[in-house]
Amino acid sequence: MYYVNMKPKVIAIVGPTASGKTKMAIDLAKQIDGEIVSADSRLVYKGFDIASAKPTMEERDGVPHHLIDIVEPEFDYSVGNYADDARKAVYDILNRGKTPIVAGGTGLYFRVLLENYDLPRVEANPELREELNLLDKETLLEEIKQLDPISYERLYESNKRRIVRALEVMKILNKPFSEVSGQKEPEFDVEWKMPFIESREVLYDRINKRVDIMVEQGLIEETQNLLKKHGRIKNFVCTIGYKEILTYLDGEAALNEALDKLKQHTRNYAKRQLTWFRANPELDFDL
Repeated sequence: MYYVNMKPKVIAIVGPTASGKTKMAIDLAKQIDGEIVSADSRLVYKGFDIASAKPTMEERDGVPHHLIDIVEPEFDYSVGNYADDARKAVYDILNRGKTPIVAGGTGLYFRVLLENYDLPRVEANPELREELNLLDKETLLEEIKQLDPISYERLYESNKRRIVRALEVMKILNKPFSEVSGQKEPEFDVEWKMPFIESREVLYDRINKRVDIMVEQGLIEETQNLLKKHGRIKNFVCTIGYKEILTYLDGEAALNEALDKLKQHTRNYAKRQLTWFRANPELDFDL
């Protein structure tokens, strides 16, 4: 008699910002009695609503969402935090006989939860991290290039936060990051999905229009309120949407200039997201 080791089934809906993955996930969840586990590094923060395109309660249409609004912006929510919390949410959904749908645009979250990436568990060193944060991205990348050329190629287009973390781990362990971030057997049977995007030009047009809609929805007022409530904390001033509006509020740029920068930075972010998801052999797209 043969026994088949059946892995739990999870559906993953990935894609760049403004691609339509939120609606796709909600529509699918309603069809199959599923629940959504967010895979977005900004949706975890309370109050980060308009800039992060957080789905409203009306848009969620009764579909349960997990890992949204779970921490205050002062908390430095790490990839390790996400891996633990998301895994717990997935099994909670499975244990209630429903289908987990992991949806979002943070590529590293998918990698640690659903793919074969084995996250190095190294405690943060606040003093070292503060020292590294004083350096610009190019200087940090050059140091990584000297210490670990393999990780340099992998991290070249990553955000500064991830680059700082990689250097932090290397300095604490005194080993190349590529040697401590290994591989593991994927825990789940994953069905990968991505909304159809006609072309990169269409995507960029959606992004530009979304920014205009965000302003109509109150992005400037949201930025002012968050600034008053939290001050210039890192997670706030480093978030696309808020950092550009802050240049307008500070008088460093006219509103149209700030919005042009916001559109440009969001398009650049979408390009980085596409690079992440293109590396997944289960996804076939030409963008």
